[in-house]
Amino acid sequence: MIGSIWVTARQCLPFAAHFRLSAKSCPQSEDIEKMSHVPYSSVVGSLMYVMVCTRLDLSHAMSMASHYMHNPGKDHWEVVKWILRYVNGSIDRELVFDRNKATTLDVIGFVDFDYADDLYKMRSFSGYIFTMCAGAISWKASLQSIAALSTIEAEYVATTKGMKEATWLRGLVTELRVPQVSTVVFSDSQSAIHLTKNDAYHPKTKHISVKYHYVRDTIVAWEIVVKKVHTSENPVDMLTKPLAIAKLEHCLDLVSVHSM
Repeated sequence: MIGSIWVTARQCLPFAAHFRLSAKSCPQSEDIEKMSHVPYSSVVGSLMYVMVCTRLDLSHAMSMASHYMHNPGKDHWEVVKWILRYVNGSIDRELVFDRNKATTLDVIGFVDFDYADDLYKMRSFSGYIFTMCAGAISWKASLQSIAALSTIEAEYVATTKGMKEATWLRGLVTELRVPQVSTVVFSDSQSAIHLTKNDAYHPKTKHISVKYHYVRDTIVAWEIVVKKVHTSENPVDMLTKPLAIAKLEHCLDLVSVHSM
Protein backbone atom coordinates (compact mmCIF):
# COMPACT_ATOMS: atom_id res chain seq x y z
CA MET A 1 0.00 0.00 0.00
CA ILE A 2 1.25 3.44 -0.90
CA GLY A 3 0.31 4.92 2.46
CA SER A 4 2.10 2.32 4.55
CA ILE A 5 5.30 3.26 6.36
CA TRP A 6 5.80 -0.09 8.06
CA VAL A 7 9.26 -1.44 7.28
CA THR A 8 10.91 -4.72 8.14
CA ALA A 9 13.67 -5.24 5.58
CA ARG A 10 17.13 -3.86 6.24
CA GLN A 11 18.99 -1.51 3.90
CA CYS A 12 22.74 -1.01 4.02
CA LEU A 13 22.71 2.41 2.34
CA PRO A 14 20.70 5.55 3.15
CA PHE A 15 20.34 6.43 -0.54
CA ALA A 16 20.89 4.20 -3.55
CA ALA A 17 22.60 5.31 -6.75
CA HIS A 18 19.73 4.04 -8.91
CA PHE A 19 17.34 6.67 -7.52
CA ARG A 20 16.87 9.58 -9.92
CA LEU A 21 14.59 12.07 -8.23
CA SER A 22 13.31 15.07 -10.14
CA ALA A 23 10.27 17.29 -10.48
CA LYS A 24 9.09 15.06 -13.32
CA SER A 25 8.09 12.48 -10.69
CA CYS A 26 5.71 14.91 -8.98
CA PRO A 27 2.08 13.74 -9.39
CA GLN A 28 -0.44 15.27 -11.76
CA SER A 29 -4.25 15.48 -11.57
CA GLU A 30 -5.75 12.34 -9.95
CA ASP A 31 -2.44 11.17 -8.42
CA ILE A 32 -2.33 14.30 -6.27
CA GLU A 33 -5.38 13.12 -4.37
CA LYS A 34 -3.82 9.70 -3.74
CA MET A 35 -0.56 11.20 -2.49
CA SER A 36 -2.42 13.58 -0.17
CA HIS A 37 -3.13 10.58 2.10
CA VAL A 38 0.57 9.71 2.36
CA PRO A 39 2.32 11.10 5.51
CA TYR A 40 5.29 12.27 3.46
CA SER A 41 5.86 15.61 5.22
CA SER A 42 5.47 14.10 8.69
CA VAL A 43 7.95 11.30 8.05
CA VAL A 44 10.50 13.56 6.36
CA GLY A 45 10.18 16.10 9.19
CA SER A 46 10.78 13.42 11.82
CA LEU A 47 13.79 12.08 9.95
CA MET A 48 15.19 15.60 9.70
CA TYR A 49 15.34 15.81 13.49
CA VAL A 50 17.25 12.53 13.58
CA MET A 51 19.68 13.73 10.92
CA VAL A 52 20.33 17.11 12.55
CA CYS A 53 20.96 15.66 16.01
CA THR A 54 23.06 12.53 15.47
CA ARG A 55 22.71 10.81 12.09
CA LEU A 56 24.89 12.77 9.69
CA ASP A 57 24.89 9.75 7.34
CA LEU A 58 21.29 10.65 6.48
CA SER A 59 22.20 14.17 5.31
CA HIS A 60 22.35 13.52 1.57
CA ALA A 61 19.26 11.32 1.51
CA MET A 62 17.22 13.81 3.54
CA SER A 63 18.39 16.72 1.41
CA MET A 64 17.13 14.91 -1.68
CA ALA A 65 13.80 13.89 -0.13
CA SER A 66 13.02 17.30 1.39
CA HIS A 67 13.10 19.05 -2.01
CA TYR A 68 9.73 17.58 -2.94
CA MET A 69 7.70 18.06 0.24
CA HIS A 70 5.36 20.47 -1.57
CA ASN A 71 4.21 17.82 -4.07
CA PRO A 72 5.74 14.37 -3.52
CA GLY A 73 5.17 11.52 -5.93
CA LYS A 74 5.35 7.74 -5.67
CA ASP A 75 9.06 7.69 -6.51
CA HIS A 76 9.77 10.19 -3.75
CA TRP A 77 7.78 8.13 -1.27
CA GLU A 78 9.75 5.02 -2.23
CA VAL A 79 12.95 6.87 -1.34
CA VAL A 80 11.56 7.83 2.07
CA LYS A 81 10.59 4.23 2.78
CA TRP A 82 14.08 3.18 1.71
CA ILE A 83 15.55 5.64 4.25
CA LEU A 84 13.28 4.24 6.97
CA ARG A 85 14.51 0.74 6.24
CA TYR A 86 18.09 1.99 6.51
CA VAL A 87 17.40 3.64 9.87
CA ASN A 88 15.67 0.49 11.06
CA GLY A 89 18.74 -1.57 10.17
CA SER A 90 21.28 0.85 11.68
CA ILE A 91 19.43 1.99 14.80
CA ASP A 92 22.45 1.17 16.97
CA ARG A 93 24.76 3.74 15.38
CA GLU A 94 25.96 6.58 17.57
CA LEU A 95 28.47 9.42 17.68
CA VAL A 96 31.53 8.61 19.76
CA PHE A 97 33.97 11.14 21.23
CA ASP A 98 37.09 9.20 22.17
CA ARG A 99 39.70 11.24 23.98
CA ASN A 100 42.29 8.59 23.16
CA LYS A 101 41.84 9.41 19.46
CA ALA A 102 41.94 13.17 20.00
CA THR A 103 45.33 14.61 19.06
CA THR A 104 44.18 18.22 19.32
CA LEU A 105 41.34 20.33 20.71
CA ASP A 106 41.22 22.42 17.54
CA VAL A 107 38.12 22.43 15.36
CA ILE A 108 38.82 20.63 12.07
CA GLY A 109 36.62 20.93 8.99
CA PHE A 110 36.07 19.10 5.71
CA VAL A 111 34.23 20.40 2.63
CA ASP A 112 33.17 18.77 -0.62
CA PHE A 113 30.65 19.00 -3.45
CA ASP A 114 28.93 16.94 -6.12
CA TYR A 115 28.78 18.74 -9.44
CA ALA A 116 25.34 19.29 -11.05
CA ASP A 117 23.72 16.47 -9.08
CA ASP A 118 20.29 18.09 -9.18
CA LEU A 119 18.60 16.79 -12.34
CA TYR A 120 16.01 19.56 -12.48
CA LYS A 121 18.02 22.77 -12.03
CA MET A 122 21.49 21.27 -12.68
CA ARG A 123 22.87 22.67 -9.45
CA SER A 124 25.58 21.18 -7.29
CA PHE A 125 25.45 19.85 -3.75
CA SER A 126 27.63 21.37 -1.05
CA GLY A 127 28.54 19.70 2.19
CA TYR A 128 30.73 20.19 5.24
CA ILE A 129 31.60 18.33 8.41
CA PHE A 130 33.42 19.77 11.42
CA THR A 131 35.00 17.62 14.07
CA MET A 132 36.43 18.15 17.53
CA CYS A 133 38.14 15.50 19.65
CA ALA A 134 37.85 13.19 16.63
CA GLY A 135 34.03 13.34 16.63
CA ALA A 136 31.59 15.22 14.40
CA ILE A 137 30.05 18.34 15.96
CA SER A 138 28.53 20.12 12.94
CA TRP A 139 27.47 19.02 9.47
CA LYS A 140 25.28 20.13 6.60
CA ALA A 141 24.36 19.09 3.06
CA SER A 142 22.48 21.50 0.81
CA LEU A 143 21.84 22.42 -2.80
CA GLN A 144 23.81 25.42 -4.00
CA SER A 145 21.78 28.51 -4.86
CA ILE A 146 23.60 29.04 -8.17
CA ALA A 147 24.35 26.90 -11.21
CA ALA A 148 28.14 26.61 -11.09
CA LEU A 149 29.89 26.84 -14.44
CA SER A 150 32.74 24.53 -13.44
CA THR A 151 33.76 22.04 -10.80
CA ILE A 152 36.24 24.59 -9.43
CA GLU A 153 33.48 27.13 -8.89
CA ALA A 154 31.26 24.54 -7.21
CA GLU A 155 34.07 23.59 -4.82
CA TYR A 156 34.87 27.26 -4.21
CA VAL A 157 31.26 27.92 -3.19
CA ALA A 158 31.30 24.84 -0.94
CA THR A 159 34.55 26.02 0.66
CA THR A 160 33.09 29.45 1.37
CA LYS A 161 30.08 27.90 3.12
CA GLY A 162 32.43 25.78 5.17
CA MET A 163 34.52 28.83 6.04
CA LYS A 164 31.51 30.66 7.44
CA GLU A 165 30.66 27.71 9.66
CA ALA A 166 34.31 27.44 10.72
CA THR A 167 34.36 31.11 11.74
CA TRP A 168 31.26 30.66 13.90
CA LEU A 169 32.49 27.43 15.50
CA ARG A 170 35.90 28.94 16.23
CA GLY A 171 34.25 31.86 18.03
CA LEU A 172 31.87 29.57 19.95
CA VAL A 173 34.60 27.21 21.13
CA THR A 174 36.81 30.15 22.14
CA GLU A 175 33.98 31.59 24.24
CA LEU A 176 33.78 28.20 25.97
CA ARG A 177 37.44 28.74 26.92
CA VAL A 178 38.83 26.03 24.72
CA PRO A 179 41.88 27.65 23.09
CA GLN A 180 42.22 27.24 19.33
CA VAL A 181 45.70 27.21 17.84
CA SER A 182 44.53 26.96 14.24
CA THR A 183 41.36 25.99 12.41
CA VAL A 184 42.00 23.87 9.33
CA VAL A 185 39.42 23.26 6.61
CA PHE A 186 40.31 20.39 4.30
CA SER A 187 39.30 20.23 0.64
CA ASP A 188 40.09 17.58 -1.97
CA SER A 189 40.22 20.13 -4.82
CA GLN A 190 43.70 21.56 -5.34
CA SER A 191 42.38 24.01 -7.95
CA ALA A 192 39.78 25.46 -5.55
CA ILE A 193 42.44 25.85 -2.85
CA HIS A 194 44.63 27.84 -5.24
CA LEU A 195 41.63 29.99 -6.15
CA THR A 196 41.04 30.89 -2.50
CA LYS A 197 44.59 32.25 -2.31
CA ASN A 198 44.71 34.02 -5.68
CA ASP A 199 42.89 37.37 -5.71
CA ALA A 200 44.08 38.36 -9.18
CA TYR A 201 41.48 39.29 -11.79
CA HIS A 202 40.64 36.45 -14.14
CA PRO A 203 37.98 36.33 -16.88
CA LYS A 204 36.91 32.81 -15.84
CA THR A 205 36.12 33.85 -12.27
CA LYS A 206 34.86 37.41 -12.64
CA HIS A 207 31.22 36.23 -12.60
CA ILE A 208 31.48 34.66 -9.13
CA SER A 209 29.38 36.56 -6.61
CA VAL A 210 31.28 38.84 -4.24
CA LYS A 211 29.95 37.07 -1.13
CA TYR A 212 31.85 33.91 -2.01
CA HIS A 213 35.17 35.77 -1.82
CA TYR A 214 34.74 35.96 1.94
CA VAL A 215 37.01 32.94 2.04
CA ARG A 216 39.95 35.01 0.79
CA ASP A 217 39.67 37.61 3.56
CA THR A 218 39.53 34.87 6.16
CA ILE A 219 42.68 33.23 4.82
CA VAL A 220 44.55 36.55 4.64
CA ALA A 221 43.72 37.16 8.31
CA TRP A 222 45.27 33.74 9.12
CA GLU A 223 42.21 32.79 11.15
CA ILE A 224 41.47 29.67 9.12
CA VAL A 225 43.69 27.65 6.81
CA VAL A 226 42.57 25.60 3.79
CA LYS A 227 44.56 22.45 3.12
CA LYS A 228 44.46 19.54 0.69
CA VAL A 229 43.13 16.14 1.70
CA HIS A 230 42.94 13.03 -0.44
CA THR A 231 39.48 12.20 -1.71
CA SER A 232 39.55 8.83 0.03
CA GLU A 233 40.04 10.58 3.38
CA ASN A 234 37.29 13.16 2.96
CA PRO A 235 34.20 12.10 4.99
CA VAL A 236 31.97 14.70 3.32
CA ASP A 237 31.54 12.35 0.37
CA MET A 238 28.67 10.70 2.23
CA LEU A 239 26.88 14.07 2.47
CA THR A 240 27.01 14.90 -1.23
CA LYS A 241 26.57 11.66 -3.18
CA PRO A 242 25.49 8.01 -2.93
CA LEU A 243 28.35 5.75 -1.88
CA ALA A 244 29.19 2.09 -1.88
CA ILE A 245 28.86 0.31 1.46
CA ALA A 246 32.62 0.08 2.10
CA LYS A 247 33.14 3.78 1.33
CA LEU A 248 30.23 4.82 3.56
CA GLU A 249 31.57 2.79 6.48
CA HIS A 250 35.00 4.36 6.00
CA CYS A 251 33.54 7.89 6.00
CA LEU A 252 31.59 7.13 9.18
CA ASP A 253 34.72 5.82 10.85
CA LEU A 254 36.59 9.04 9.98
CA VAL A 255 34.13 11.06 12.07
CA SER A 256 33.73 8.46 14.85
CA VAL A 257 30.25 7.15 14.07
CA HIS A 258 30.11 3.55 15.28
CA SER A 259 27.61 0.85 16.07
CA MET A 260 27.02 0.07 19.71
